[in-house]
Amino acid sequence: MTRSSQDYSLFFRHKEGRRIILVVYVDDIIITGDDSSGVVELKRFLQSQFQITDLGRLRYFLGIEVSRSPQGILLSQRKYVLDMLSECGLLGCKPVESPMLATTKLLPKDGNPLKDPERYRRLVGKLMTLAYFYMVVGLMLRLDPLDRFYSLSSCANPLTFPPFAALRVLRYLKATPGLGILYSDQGHCRVGAFTEEGYGKISGFSDADWAGCPISRRSTTGYCVFVGGNLVSWKSKKQHTLSRSSAESEYRAMADVSCEMTWIKRLLRELGVVTDNLTRLYCDSQSAIHIAKNQVFHERTKHIEVDCHLVRDHVVGTKSNPPSIQPIHIRTENQLADILTKPLRKSQIDFICNKLGMINIYAPT
Repeated sequence: MTRSSQDYSLFFRHKEGRRIILVVYVDDIIITGDDSSGVVELKRFLQSQFQITDLGRLRYFLGIEVSRSPQGILLSQRKYVLDMLSECGLLGCKPVESPMLATTKLLPKDGNPLKDPERYRRLVGKLMTLAYFYMVVGLMLRLDPLDRFYSLSSCANPLTFPPFAALRVLRYLKATPGLGILYSDQGHCRVGAFTEEGYGKISGFSDADWAGCPISRRSTTGYCVFVGGNLVSWKSKKQHTLSRSSAESEYRAMADVSCEMTWIKRLLRELGVVTDNLTRLYCDSQSAIHIAKNQVFHERTKHIEVDCHLVRDHVVGTKSNPPSIQPIHIRTENQLADILTKPLRKSQIDFICNKLGMINIYAPT
C-alpha cells in the first residue's frame, strides 16, 4: 500500500487497472475498492499482524450511519441525534421549521448567568460534534453564532440567551433526525439541477456574509464542493481578518474554496479518478469574478494581494501551469453556499438541501 501525500490517513494500491483504498482513524479502518481478491488478501494480512475484527459491510462509522439502496449510499446521524434529544429530555418537544430565526442576532451580553453552565457546555459540545457532519446544524447557526456558543461555554458564567438558541436547534433536529446526504452515480458532470454543461467533474460554490458578526464585524466564509454532482466537502467559518468591502470578503471565500478544490483534485488524481479538466467555481459576486479575471482591478485591492495572486494563478494560469478553475456568476437565489453563511427561511432551506443531495429516508411518503 502507498500512503497518500494529500492525506496521511489514506492508503491505496493500484494493480492491473484495479485499486484498493484504505482509510484509518485511530483504531477504525475502512477498506474499499474494485479489487475483490486484493481486499481479501489485505484483510488476511492485517489479521496476521494485528488483533482486528472484520465487521463486514460498512454500516456505522464514527457516529455516521450508512444505508444502501439501488439509488446510492446515504450517510446520516439519526441515532446520534435521537440519543442527544433523549439525553436533553426533548424527544417529545414540538419541532420547528428552521434552526435559527432570520432576524436573530446573538450578543454576548444578552441574558443572565446560567445556574448550571456544565449542562450547557455538554450540549454545545455535542452540537459542535454533530456540525462536523450534519451540515444543517452548521448552516443556520452559521458557525459564527456557534463560535460564540463555544466561546461562551468556555467562560465561567454562560448566559441564558444562547441556550435558548441552542434549544431551538434541538427542536429543529427533532423534525429532521434522519436527514442525510445521498451519494449516487448521476452519470453526468453537472451540479445539482443546473442545465449548464460542466467541463470537469469537480465544481464548487463560494459565498460570504460581509461583516455579519455584530461584535467583531468579521465576515463568514461558506463554500461547498461537488464531485460528479455529489457533495464531498463544505465549510462555514468566520474569517480571520476584517474585510473592507463585500467584494473582498467574497474573494477570500473564493481563495478558500480554490485551495480546497485543488486539494481534492490532487487527491483524486493520486487515486486515478479524474483528469486535468477545468473545475467550475460558482460565485454570486460579479466584482470578485472581475478581480479574478482582470489584473487591472488588483491595483485597487492590494490589501488582499495574496488571495488575488492565488486565485488568479488558478483562473488565468501561469507559464508552467494552465488555467484550472473557471469562475462563473450565479444568481443569489441559486447560491447553494448561502446555507452556510446566514440563517434562511424554510422554503430556501428545503430548496438548497434538495440541491445538495440531502434526503430523509425516514420521512413519511
